[in-house]
Amino acid sequence: MSTAAPLTTATSTASATRSRGPSRVVVSPDMSQKDLLDTAARRLYPNYRPAPMVLARGQGCELFDVDGRRWLDLAAGVAVCSVGHGHPELVRTITEQAAKLMHVSNYFYNEENIRLADELCARAELDRAMFCNSGAEANEALFKLARRHHYGRGDKGRTRFIAFDNAFHGRTMGAVSLTGTPKYREGFGEVAGVTHVAYGDIDAVKRELGPDVAAVIAEPVQGEGGVLPAPKGFLLALREACDAAGALLLLDEVQTGVGRLGRWFGFHESGMRPDAIAVAKGLGGGFPVGAMLCTEALAGALPPGTHGTTFGGNPLASAAARAVLRIIDEEGLVAAAKKKGEHLSAELRAVAEALPNVCEGERGEGLLRGLVLKKGLVVRDLLPKLAENGVLLTAAGERVLRFSPPLVVSEAELSEGVAAVRKVLADVPPP
Repeated sequence: MSTAAPLTTATSTASATRSRGPSRVVVSPDMSQKDLLDTAARRLYPNYRPAPMVLARGQGCELFDVDGRRWLDLAAGVAVCSVGHGHPELVRTITEQAAKLMHVSNYFYNEENIRLADELCARAELDRAMFCNSGAEANEALFKLARRHHYGRGDKGRTRFIAFDNAFHGRTMGAVSLTGTPKYREGFGEVAGVTHVAYGDIDAVKRELGPDVAAVIAEPVQGEGGVLPAPKGFLLALREACDAAGALLLLDEVQTGVGRLGRWFGFHESGMRPDAIAVAKGLGGGFPVGAMLCTEALAGALPPGTHGTTFGGNPLASAAARAVLRIIDEEGLVAAAKKKGEHLSAELRAVAEALPNVCEGERGEGLLRGLVLKKGLVVRDLLPKLAENGVLLTAAGERVLRFSPPLVVSEAELSEGVAAVRKVLADVPPP
């Protein structure tokens, strides 16, 4: 194995002093899981607390680590892997597009992005699409869209937002300011001008809807906040209140969109139409892509030069998203999410009824479901035990066990996962 070349006479002493790292990089093709975990502990920035496993491949709703151990994936990368792992159509599309054209920047049009905009807007029943790379970026775009819209109309005093307690909108400064859990803002500060009220409380919203409010932002189902669906009629009431006050209504559909709730988007069937929505997660099936969709009335709110992104709308991400939309259509996954969600709901209710000392009940819509544990229990403490029993799930809030499986999940796989949950919870002492 070759070593780094010796310093030449042209290399300054200062440069030599700065180069205090190893003189060579050793890459072993046969690293064990322990070696990989040791390297992760040494090299990865420790802002996450990942489980001590190194995942290597996936197929459908199954994941396998580097040693070949199998897990049933009922988390889907937090509602991201909408068509499962290794879907042949998605793999083929990404492979072919990567060989053809990956990136050109937004100085030029590309065919895949134009087609995606048309197909996505048609499904959302909205008019315009601006693409980005994540849900946080999509929500950041909503933030800027609303303020700039009012600014462009000469109403420069409309800058305040109404958001909701326990909401989660992302980690950028604008998105985290909209997020309704203070711990996410601790040590960072926040963008001024956001008021949080209780989710589902339309009277609280109306009390805050003054002439300085640019927009209200809400999730059709609060995901990170505990898989909490909006009360019946709440979205429609928000629409009416915003119209009366001259404010925009923005919806965060990052976790609820693209078929997750058994309809294309969470606001569908609510009897209202938002001014703009944020989309991401399941849109790319695992490939990073996000979007802000809005009505034609807002098409001039962000004129050229006011907002953008280097990678947003690139041909590769757009082709991946188009493949996901095509798969969902061809395999009937929106209707299936509703049917399979009802199956999952019934099974989770049965667990809650059988273990009333540790469970309060279940809630959610479609294939975004939560098993609510008793106060005093912490879901994150139970996730390692669930993984030991072969099932991967995530926490939503302090005490909600979240199910957000791939839309291609089978009822048999859902039953397998619930059986493992029941087994683990049966050994949990009451709080």
